[in-house]
Amino acid sequence: MRAVTRSCTVLILSAIWLSASGLVMAGEPTELIRQTTNQVLKILEDPNLQGAAKQAERQERLHQMADQAFDWQEMAKRALARHWRGLAPQQQQEFVGLFRDLVERTYMNRLETATQEKQDIQYVGEQVDGSRSAVKTNVVTKRNQQVPIEYRLHKVTGGWKIYDVLVEGISLVNNYRSQFDRIISSSSYNELVQKMKTRQGGDDLSGSPPRKAP
Repeated sequence: MRAVTRSCTVLILSAIWLSASGLVMAGEPTELIRQTTNQVLKILEDPNLQGAAKQAERQERLHQMADQAFDWQEMAKRALARHWRGLAPQQQQEFVGLFRDLVERTYMNRLETATQEKQDIQYVGEQVDGSRSAVKTNVVTKRNQQVPIEYRLHKVTGGWKIYDVLVEGISLVNNYRSQFDRIISSSSYNELVQKMKTRQGGDDLSGSPPRKAP
């Protein structure tokens, strides 16, 4: 749980820290992340959107930004893995929505406090292989800690979208895949759906530690 919580926090930090500083071999994938980050920061720093009374509006705007940057269907499909093929189209559509809501519920409330810890981001490089790309960064905190963050993207109609984020080698998608598989294997898909709706157990739906990405 501790590793998952730290990874979740750093994921949020990385999503809001990206800037043009230290840019190496910048291309379209990096530009997507940079533009998204600038817009996220603009929302969080807007004086007209501060306070509890504006929380719903802030979160709705952040939700819209996430929808533009992340390919939720691709992420949900990869997270469910072999179990995805057994779902009817209507169930797949429902699962994508539940996965998106789960990720956003887990991270959204940490987003604003995480902005206070931002310091710098160092771009290690960008690799593009056809329709796939990876943007590697080192996040530098105010305590001078460096945390490697890797964004994995693929090209879709209209540009690039993120389908996974690795924080210190731990994949967001792989982590959920392990949890989802354990729940379905030990119980059922319907049980997984119920847990996702209620987010039982906090960040970790299955109560097991995350798995390192290969």
